[in-house]
Amino acid sequence: MKKIFIISIVISFAMICSCQKQVSVAEQQLAQRKVELDARETALDERDKDLSLRETALRERENALTKKAAVNVPPTAPVVQSQDAIRDAAQAKAERDRKLQQLPPELRALVPNPSTAEKDKLTKERLSEAQGALKELMNQKQPRSQMPGAAGFPATGVASPTSSPMPQ
Repeated sequence: MKKIFIISIVISFAMICSCQKQVSVAEQQLAQRKVELDARETALDERDKDLSLRETALRERENALTKKAAVNVPPTAPVVQSQDAIRDAAQAKAERDRKLQQLPPELRALVPNPSTAEKDKLTKERLSEAQGALKELMNQKQPRSQMPGAAGFPATGVASPTSSPMPQ
């Protein structure tokens, strides 16, 4: 009886020791993962700080350049600037037309005319609308058997009951 009691105590003790070993291994792995995570967080914080410093330096440079550019721009009235823009656009168009006139006719034909381009675009839009309407009509078309007067026509491929006037 004593032997059975001692054996059961030894087995219980062995089981408790093995469980403690497994728990300690799991705790070590958890601690290692925690250390790795902390290291990653630290590295991420450092990168974030570096990025914020770079952004600050970039903003300062932009502000300095903006101030420098504002100092270099001569003050002009806004009305004068808009008139200059209109004159510049008109001059640019006149210059473009003059250069186009200097080109040989073969090359002039290759350059698209803005008024013709608009007409072509409008024509294409109308054509696509007409095609869409035609498709709708085709989809709504009734089958021949439902059309009025369809019964008066024999089906294709069926021989006529009357004899043909042509000799065979």
